[in-house]
Amino acid sequence: MSVLDTNVTAGPIGQTLDAAGLPYAAEIGSALTFFAVFVALVIVGRAVVAPAIGRVLQARNLDAHARKPLIKLVNIAVLFVAVAVAFGLAGFGSFLQSLATIAAAGTLAIGFALQDVMKNLAAGVFIFTDRPFRIGDWIEWDDYSGRVEDISLRVTRVRTFDNELLTVPNSHLTDGVIKNPVDADRLRVKVDFGIGYDDDIDAATDIVLDEAEAHPDVLATPDPSVRVTELGDSSVVLQSRVWIGDPSRSDVVRIRGEYTASVKERFDDAGIDIPYPNRTVSGGLTVEGAAFETE
Repeated sequence: MSVLDTNVTAGPIGQTLDAAGLPYAAEIGSALTFFAVFVALVIVGRAVVAPAIGRVLQARNLDAHARKPLIKLVNIAVLFVAVAVAFGLAGFGSFLQSLATIAAAGTLAIGFALQDVMKNLAAGVFIFTDRPFRIGDWIEWDDYSGRVEDISLRVTRVRTFDNELLTVPNSHLTDGVIKNPVDADRLRVKVDFGIGYDDDIDAATDIVLDEAEAHPDVLATPDPSVRVTELGDSSVVLQSRVWIGDPSRSDVVRIRGEYTASVKERFDDAGIDIPYPNRTVSGGLTVEGAAFETE
């Protein structure tokens, strides 16, 4: 009896192997057919289909924020198509039917197990459609801030000022408040300066503004601004808001440092105090910013 009398349909490769008298020719031929077709379709899909769709999306002026997730979906679709076509050409039709039955039976269990994943995927779709931020934008949320480096359907990757890469689930960004301090290619930077209660607020404000206007990397438009934002325990806080153009992480750190240092030097020259919390020990009881006598 021929080895082709099996439940697996032999293709051209299996028939060739069977003619050569090789045992299990049909099974080996089907496996080789599956592998060859799968690899060929994946290569063609990623080398031709995905780049072609990318060019079409770019021709429609779709920015990188939108193109990246779509290209990833195309690559996933290529894998599914490659598997399906390879199974069909390899003669594994009955296997596909069994696989579909198993997949249907496991859908409910997988759905419960992947609730968080699906939530993040849905949030990724909202980020894609609503565009609260894009790749390259600086964003602030909760106690974090940084520049968006990548947006996928499940997570967003953000580079902080400390050069740390944060991988943030998309649902965390859609459930809360996101600040986007970027206007086009400009980034707003806030710097706080504390002065003593006996110091002249107007004089300190003029110094902060002068140094902002004198810095070559601080934009003249929008105008730098200074406001009193807090009356602290030991200082009056002046918050300066300035804009810098085409920001990168290193630029923000450098400009903020240079600006702060120049204001500090001007404060020293003008006799403006930058207070710091004091500890006073009296009668054995220590309280920050105050002292109490004990009996």
